[in-house]
Amino acid sequence: MATKTKKKMISVIVPCFNEEEALPFFHTETSKVLKKLGTDYELILVNDGSSDKTLDVMKSLAKKDKHVVYLSFSRNFGKESAMYAGLCNASGDYVGFIDADLQHPPILLKDMLNALETGKYDCAACRRIDRKGDSKIRTWFARKFYKLINMISDAQMVDGAGDYRLMTREMADAIISMSEYNRFSKGIFSWVGFNTYWIDYENVERVAGKTSWSFWGLVKYAIDGIVNFSNAPLDLASFIGLGTTVLAFLYLLFIVIKYAFFGDPVQGWATLACIILITGGMQLFALGIIGQYIGKTYMEVKNRPHYIISDSNKKSINKIK
Repeated sequence: MATKTKKKMISVIVPCFNEEEALPFFHTETSKVLKKLGTDYELILVNDGSSDKTLDVMKSLAKKDKHVVYLSFSRNFGKESAMYAGLCNASGDYVGFIDADLQHPPILLKDMLNALETGKYDCAACRRIDRKGDSKIRTWFARKFYKLINMISDAQMVDGAGDYRLMTREMADAIISMSEYNRFSKGIFSWVGFNTYWIDYENVERVAGKTSWSFWGLVKYAIDGIVNFSNAPLDLASFIGLGTTVLAFLYLLFIVIKYAFFGDPVQGWATLACIILITGGMQLFALGIIGQYIGKTYMEVKNRPHYIISDSNKKSINKIK
């Protein structure tokens, strides 16, 4: 008698923060796609300390659908922690991420699965080919960020690439093994390597609710990415210090020659004040860069958990990690 081949399973992780309006639409559309894939699946909804009724919606969906697994944090730990918690509690042979606002078209899950099942790729990821709906200044900064990070970092990141992807268990385990506290998943996806198949799609508006990402929140996120995956800011601080020293020496030489050969005494307190202010500003700037790295190191050595799960419908989970 022929041995029956075990059915593959897909785990789709959905970080959620105040998504009570979008979740019902998301569940309906995504479930339609997953049911047609011919595999078993689980939808892992991670409540990242939402202040609305997101958790209640999750519990309601879990009662109706046995494929829904919810994990609820004790407080807001951030999207990166939500993604990591989903990874640590995923059971699938393939593991992926998708946003709950339907800006990631669920229909692309089929294309991603097809790419992985060829055996040629370890990851299938989606990238936006446009930024329709984003402000011009936000689009400009986003494009400049990708150019900058690819110039100064070993982890090459694709412009327009987000978290929307499906990967093999092997790649998922590799990402889990990177247990750093200061996480920047876009960089981690690139750093672990593996063959990636890219799928282009056009930007889609949110189905409901409001985004929790402000412009300055994205700027901070970009700074975290640069600090986490490059030492270039430290090199910049060193070059500024060296450049300032050389300029100061040349200016001193100019003053000595001017006085010794031309008898012109040094004049002007305004010039001196400007030099002091410029030098002091450069020093503070360099100290700020160094402080960013020291702060990251401080958080790492504390060894605090990435997340704490206070509620879940899954029997066996990693509650704290």
